[in-house]
Amino acid sequence: MRLSNTLTRGLDELPAPPGPIRIYSCGPTVYQRIHVGNAVPFVLAMWLRRWLVSRGYDVTLVINITDVNDKIYEAAPGASAELARNATEWYLEDTGGLGLGRPDVEPRATETIPEQLAMVEQLIATGHAYEVEGDVYFSVASYPDYGRLSGQRPEMVEEQEPNPRKQDPRDFALWKANKPGEDTWWDSPWGRGRPGWHIECSAMSEKYLGPVFEIHGGGLDLVFPHHENELAQSRSLGHEFAKLWMHNGLLRLGTAEMHKSLGNVVTLQNALATWGRQTLLVFYMTGHWRKPLEFTDETLGAAAARAERFRDVFRSRSEPAPEDAWERFAAALDDDFNTPDALAVLHEWHDHELLRRALDVFGLASLAELPEAPADVVALAEERLRARAERRFEDADRLRAEIEAAGWEVRDSDDGFQLVPLS
Repeated sequence: MRLSNTLTRGLDELPAPPGPIRIYSCGPTVYQRIHVGNAVPFVLAMWLRRWLVSRGYDVTLVINITDVNDKIYEAAPGASAELARNATEWYLEDTGGLGLGRPDVEPRATETIPEQLAMVEQLIATGHAYEVEGDVYFSVASYPDYGRLSGQRPEMVEEQEPNPRKQDPRDFALWKANKPGEDTWWDSPWGRGRPGWHIECSAMSEKYLGPVFEIHGGGLDLVFPHHENELAQSRSLGHEFAKLWMHNGLLRLGTAEMHKSLGNVVTLQNALATWGRQTLLVFYMTGHWRKPLEFTDETLGAAAARAERFRDVFRSRSEPAPEDAWERFAAALDDDFNTPDALAVLHEWHDHELLRRALDVFGLASLAELPEAPADVVALAEERLRARAERRFEDADRLRAEIEAAGWEVRDSDDGFQLVPLS
C-alpha cells in the first residue's frame, strides 16, 4: 500500500504486513461541539485502521484530545477545566454517533504533563530551548531543517503580536507561565504554568507509539505551524518521529473553509441528526482525502441517494461479482486510499456478501440491514395483494395509498411484494 507523504512530496510505500503500523492523528481542541470538518481526520484515521487490519497489519491508532489550550481559556475564563471536561464528553458522544468505534488510545494533554515537562527539560539541556520569566521557547535557529515539512521559509515567519521575550520572532512556546484568569496550571522547574500546544502532541505520540512511528495525520491547516513545530522539537532530540505525514483536505461550507473561529460551521451533532450516520459516511467517501470537499444540501442529498442505491441492492437478489471484483476495490484503496474510486467499484456490485464485506471497512455494513415493516402495514400489503389477484384495482390503489401514508412503499415482485421505508 502507498500513501501521499507531505514530508517527501511523493507516494511512499508502507512496509509489508504485518508491519507494525503505528498512527497518530491530531484530535480536537475541546471548547465547543466539533463540526463536520473536524470529524474528517477522525473518520479517515478510523477507516485507514480498519482497512489495514483487514489487510493483515498490526495497527495501533492514537487520536489525542487537547484539553488545555489558549482557546479553552478564552472560551471559559476561570472555568476552562470544566468546559474542557464537558466538551470532551461532547466529542466522544458525537464521534461515537458515527459508528466507527474508538481509537486504541485517546490520550488527553492534561494526562501527559510529566512527559511534556521531561521533553522541555531535554530541549533546554541540549541547547534547543531557553527560559525567560517562566516561559520556555524553542529556538528555531538551532534546528537547520525547520520548514522542511511545510515548505515554509523560516525567515518569512512573522508574528502578529511581537513578543519581546523571544530571542527570535520565529521561536515558539514550549511552556507558558500561568497568567491571571487561567484556572489550570502545573508546577515546573520554571514556575507554575502549562504546556504549549505543540509539545503536547510530541509527548503524547511518543509516549504511546515510541520515538519513531509510521504515520502522523491531521488536517491540512495543521501543517504549519503545528506539525512543523512537532517535527522540529522531536527531531532536535534525535528522534526520527513520524515517517509519513497525511494531511487531509478541509471541508468547505459553500465556498469557504469550515472553521469554528469564523462561525461558519455545521456541528457533527446536527449533521448526524439531520442526515444520519450512513449518509454522512457515504458523503465523506465521495472525496479523496487529500482534496477539499463541499458540504451542501446538494452533496448530502447525492450521498443519501447513493446510500439508498446500496440498500436497493440488498433488497434485490444477490448476483455473483466478477472474479477480480475485490482486487479492483483493494487496488483503489491501496493506491493512496482512493475512496471515490473504491465507491465507484462498489456501485457495480450486486453480490451481497462481497458488498457487505467492503462496506464494513467504512462502517456501513448496516446498509445491508433492511428494516421490517410493522405488522399492520404487512397486513395492508397482503390485503392489497389479494385485491390485485381478484382484479379489485380501486381497492388495491386505496391500500397502496394507506401503506404510503404509514411511511412505506410497496413494491411488487415475482414472489409477492416487498415493503421499503419511504426516504
